[in-house]
Amino acid sequence: MLFTFKVVTGEKFQVIDVTESIQEVVWKSGVTHGMAIVFTPHTTTGLMINEYEPGLIEDIKTKMKELVPEGAGYAHDRIDSNAHSHIRASIFLNPEVIVPVDQGELQLGTWQRILLVELDGPRHRRVQVMVCPCPVYPEEE
Repeated sequence: MLFTFKVVTGEKFQVIDVTESIQEVVWKSGVTHGMAIVFTPHTTTGLMINEYEPGLIEDIKTKMKELVPEGAGYAHDRIDSNAHSHIRASIFLNPEVIVPVDQGELQLGTWQRILLVELDGPRHRRVQVMVCPCPVYPEEE
């Protein structure tokens, strides 16, 4: 079953921790062993797994802006002036992440969080989550 939740972004370029919302979907799914497939159906957002520490987030945003600056004469800007957002999403992010689930819990590392990156906000965005069960085999003796 596909679960969808909405995220309202408040800034043009923003990083939002969506880990807890995804964990809630896992709990609601009732799946104890499997995979959580997380997807954002927007071309100017993306997902990443990383530490959600303010200094690191600022560093990531700064580097993205440095490597793909806004208004650098991109052909797509003739349409709607957001080519930099599309390029940043394509180079640095994925529209999906997959996280193992065990005992009904996302199996993330100590500092890992699932982050939605808004590149063309503020907007109303959707995050889709499918939790797929996997068979559990008894351990070999």
